[in-house]
Amino acid sequence: MVKRIRKKYPPVHEMTPSEQVGLVREVFATIPRRYDFLNRFFSLRRDVAWRRFAVRKMRFFKTMRFLDVATGTADLAVETARRYPPVRVAGLDLVPEMMAVGIEKIRRNRMADRISLIHGDALSLPFDDNIFDVAAIAFGIRNIPDRRRALQEMKRVVVPGGQVMALEMNFPRHPLFRWFYDLYLNRMLPRMARLLSRNPAAYRYLGDSIKEFPSPDQFARLMIEAGLVGIEKYALTLGITYLYIGVKPETKS
Repeated sequence: MVKRIRKKYPPVHEMTPSEQVGLVREVFATIPRRYDFLNRFFSLRRDVAWRRFAVRKMRFFKTMRFLDVATGTADLAVETARRYPPVRVAGLDLVPEMMAVGIEKIRRNRMADRISLIHGDALSLPFDDNIFDVAAIAFGIRNIPDRRRALQEMKRVVVPGGQVMALEMNFPRHPLFRWFYDLYLNRMLPRMARLLSRNPAAYRYLGDSIKEFPSPDQFARLMIEAGLVGIEKYALTLGITYLYIGVKPETKS
């Protein structure tokens, strides 16, 4: 029998940045083995479609290299490598327990020669400037307190004209959808998590982090503040998830 973790986490808006980072490490270290299953279950497998949509929007034109920030269990890394066979993929994450599941997945898919995972911090990427065509983060930017700096780091490592992408869940602004989504996140999801997860409180944090995330317009402005141009926003599944794409400006000759 799996021992259940009985713990409560404070609301996101009450945490300091360092407290949130520590909480994120702890939360994701406790749920890696069931993370993929629960993502599929709670999203009705829409998370798979959202990632595939993001991957279809990628453009590889110079280095044929992709960086997956906050790669977790490497879903986005694997999907990108599957769609674009010539592309080499690097994945980075702060939580080794999540990456261990990702490494197993990469081996099962026989992609170990094309995908490499490293332990690292999104705020200080261990890569040189201008070496990736695309840098993306899927369902991870809301867990980073200093989002502007994370976007700036992603911009730094992509080539001029390269893409910086963020795929993230959104709390709908329409009153009807907002009411239902609030009910789902704060009532239904925690109850299901108590049955399916050894750390149900992690999914209360999930709901809270989605509610506290900036609106699509606010996040698009943040991307502009980070130095990106040509911002695109795509609302997915009635706007409960958004794909954001920005481009690193071309250097002046």
